[in-house]
Amino acid sequence: MQIRIIGAGLAGCEAALYLARRGYDVVLCEQKPHRFSPAHKNADLAELVCSNSLKADRLDSASGLLKAEMRLLGSSLLGVAEGCRVAAGGALAVDRAAFAAGVTALVKAQAHIRLILGEVTALDEAAPDTLVLTATGPLTEGALAAEIARLTGERSLAFYDAAAPIVTADSIDREKVFAASRYGRGTADYLNCPFDRAGYEAFHAALISAERAPLHGFDEPQNVYEGCMPIEVMARRGADTMRYGPLRPVGLTDPRTGHRPWANVQLRAENTACTMYNLVGFQTNLKFGEQKRVFRMIPGLERAEFVRWGVMHRNTFLNSPALLDADLSLRKAPNVFFAGQITGFEGYMESAACGLLAARGMEARLAGRAFVPPPADTMCGALLRYITSPARDFQPMGANMGLLPSPEQRMRDKRLRYAAVAQRAMESMERYVKSPNGATA
Repeated sequence: MQIRIIGAGLAGCEAALYLARRGYDVVLCEQKPHRFSPAHKNADLAELVCSNSLKADRLDSASGLLKAEMRLLGSSLLGVAEGCRVAAGGALAVDRAAFAAGVTALVKAQAHIRLILGEVTALDEAAPDTLVLTATGPLTEGALAAEIARLTGERSLAFYDAAAPIVTADSIDREKVFAASRYGRGTADYLNCPFDRAGYEAFHAALISAERAPLHGFDEPQNVYEGCMPIEVMARRGADTMRYGPLRPVGLTDPRTGHRPWANVQLRAENTACTMYNLVGFQTNLKFGEQKRVFRMIPGLERAEFVRWGVMHRNTFLNSPALLDADLSLRKAPNVFFAGQITGFEGYMESAACGLLAARGMEARLAGRAFVPPPADTMCGALLRYITSPARDFQPMGANMGLLPSPEQRMRDKRLRYAAVAQRAMESMERYVKSPNGATA
């Protein structure tokens, strides 16, 4: 059985190194230096584009927990990152050029990896003797994007990410919101944040004056979903535009007043455990600091903890819940796997972690055994389940504590709560890697 990995970014390199260290021969394909995406400039592999920060390193942070789990799973890239670390307080930040050069050297030194430079335009999903891992990143375009769209279905591949902010359930003030569906139809699936007139007018004024983030050339819209107008653009169209759109109060009665709110923001559960909620209709291009300032004016969100900011940028990603199995293989073409940000794992380390998980899925396939995903109370397991579980409106997600089950003992102190969740995750991951289905070589 041949193994071909398309894309030598963080996910592709992590997957290739994992499999090669276990004795599998891997062909790793990379289009650079023959062809560069609009964002890439360095001919080396695993290039970091937008930032040199790999985020927090503390175990009681989502990013720190993710990296700790990756070390247990056998990450190669974290060792390179440690070797070219630069001062960044509690974060793991790297010299970008040194990191890319270090990963490139590691790949080229691995006897079981054959690096082929040149553009790939076909997945060869029908080849019975080949496992293909597509790890081409959020800027996948051109012939390969068309090939992926052909294989997955045109409606299953997005070219632009327009996502609303997400807050933790624990940070919502339940004294100010109420659960209800419009006109009392069905179950009370939404949390409602009711505005009075004065509160709404103050919110509208803050929203239309808030500062937007600049778009880079490669972030310009190409295929934006219908209904994805930024909330701040909608607000500028008139004081009542939002009240006839995503903030319409019709069909709702605030039980505290017995009247219909002047305007109403609805929160919808982001996961089945209802530990996170997204702000319905709040796609935005505001700067992150402005989102925190303005959206905390919404009743019930005064102390909201944002686990994902609203974003609008160029981002090729699959509708993974409809397409991928738990081992990250494509249901309709099981010898084709996907990894990295194209699956909805959002972030540098998340992308690398996804490469590790896909490699382990391929390893299970090669060994003739079923793939067992990491437990749901680990960050890797939670992210994997997020992108492969049914979703009404799937959007990419980075590591955050809202993905994980709350500790059995309720804790008001967030730092203590996160420490307990992280400790539980590490114990769970340690058991997993020692088990027959999760053992690392």
